[in-house]
Amino acid sequence: MQQEHINASKAIQKRTGKTFYLATRFLPERVRRATHVLYAFFRIADEVVDDADGVDSETQRAQLEHLRAQALGEKPADDPVLEAFQELRERYGITDEEVDTFIDAMATDIETSRYETYADLESYMRGSAASVGVMMTAIMEPDAEETALPHAVKLGEAFQMTNFLRDVREDVLERDRIYVPQETLREHDVDPAQIERLEYSDSFAAAMASELQRTEALYREGVAGIRYLPEDCQLPVLLAAVLYAEHHTVIRNQEYDVLSSEPSLSTARKLWCLAKTRWHWHWNRDPEAVFQRVSAVPTAEPGRRGPEHGDRVPTR
Repeated sequence: MQQEHINASKAIQKRTGKTFYLATRFLPERVRRATHVLYAFFRIADEVVDDADGVDSETQRAQLEHLRAQALGEKPADDPVLEAFQELRERYGITDEEVDTFIDAMATDIETSRYETYADLESYMRGSAASVGVMMTAIMEPDAEETALPHAVKLGEAFQMTNFLRDVREDVLERDRIYVPQETLREHDVDPAQIERLEYSDSFAAAMASELQRTEALYREGVAGIRYLPEDCQLPVLLAAVLYAEHHTVIRNQEYDVLSSEPSLSTARKLWCLAKTRWHWHWNRDPEAVFQRVSAVPTAEPGRRGPEHGDRVPTR
């Protein structure tokens, strides 16, 4: 991959994915360069459907199909990121099916704005999140790839769910989307119209607490597979998990009110997460043990049901 293509990809990641970019900086160069390209490719596809004000659905679909053809090498690339992605896909043996799964998920966002069940959302995430985990695993080239993959899929889903729960306000205002499953909202007596009006309530807080708990189970499954990655990739992936999960602390501190303002991590908070993760990693190279020690995800208790530690639902 040419350096100018790497630089173009890096600029996109640095501008649009600051949290993941911080973790990417700690990857070895052989993986870091490819990660810039992967992230930029994902972002370009995502922006076709997320930044589509005034663009009709047929045009969006045509844009995605054009993107698919370039990503698969069926058409010459007209963008430095796509040219680099073509080379990356061939170098690391990323299958056409994985690219198709990802692009198909992006196309789903054109028409689908609500998900009835978590199973429906999980099916969507097989392309939007799990494919990211699969491709990231490919460029890291672990010896035990088949063992690492199921965990990478879960970690990709965990990151995606954190984004969904963090971005409820943005998604409904800018895209008329609600990713919290409708069944979860019904279980807690939340009318979707309430979210559309950005009306916070104790019932909405309970729904958010439930989905946080589900997401944190995904983090535990995902982090359990970091040990199967190359040694020089383990800390950066662990750091990404710690940083993404840190949003859960902010959400809890806001009493689950993600409708009034979007939870965000300050630079100081990110650096603190980085410092404590690296310090504990220096003394203990067990990813699960370090994650349990430093992350916002509480330790699972056998047989425990309902909200976990910290999932106190406020009363207003």
